[in-house]
Amino acid sequence: MTSRNADCGSGISRREALRIVTSAPVAAAIVWTPAEAERAGGQAQRARSQAASQPKGYQPQFFTAHEYATVILLVDLIIPRDERSGSATDAGVPEFMDFMMIDQPRRQTAMRGGLALVDRLCEKRFDKRFAACSDAERRQLLDDIAYTDAVKPGLEHAVVFFNSFRDLTASGFWTTKMGIADLRYQGNRFVSEWTGCPDEALRKLGVSAQS
Repeated sequence: MTSRNADCGSGISRREALRIVTSAPVAAAIVWTPAEAERAGGQAQRARSQAASQPKGYQPQFFTAHEYATVILLVDLIIPRDERSGSATDAGVPEFMDFMMIDQPRRQTAMRGGLALVDRLCEKRFDKRFAACSDAERRQLLDDIAYTDAVKPGLEHAVVFFNSFRDLTASGFWTTKMGIADLRYQGNRFVSEWTGCPDEALRKLGVSAQS
């Protein structure tokens, strides 16, 4: 039987990644700055283009098969399919994340350790890893690590990881055609004639056309 601590696949065990990610400096390094999130938009397009060119579908370059399955579950819990748009997976967010990890090696241990930490928490609670848990069990864990207020003791690093993971999920989703449509963004359209700002909008802003 393969050890659960030996399936990271790129020179570092899950145990080691977990040990490193629970140090404060590395936990802080998981956080993405606004500038990095903005840059992620262009990287997302490249990731999706690479995925589309794969005859057998996208094959992750960074994530192991187990990690990639966990990422798919997590991103779709963060942005599920609804009546307005598809899910994060439908928009190609897992492929985007895999590309971002290859593009930014300094993030790799933090991502790998964070996913291992999610698995460890599930093993402690449910005696199985996140991907093997039921939907209700997964949601129970995420309810405890999705918010930064009143964090339960021992979950601090998981909260830092998940909030950063959620930000990265959002960056990947809302830079896609599907995500932009979900926002109902009205920009980038040709206007044949500009007649000025509507009076209703001017009143709401407290200005006049002569201002």
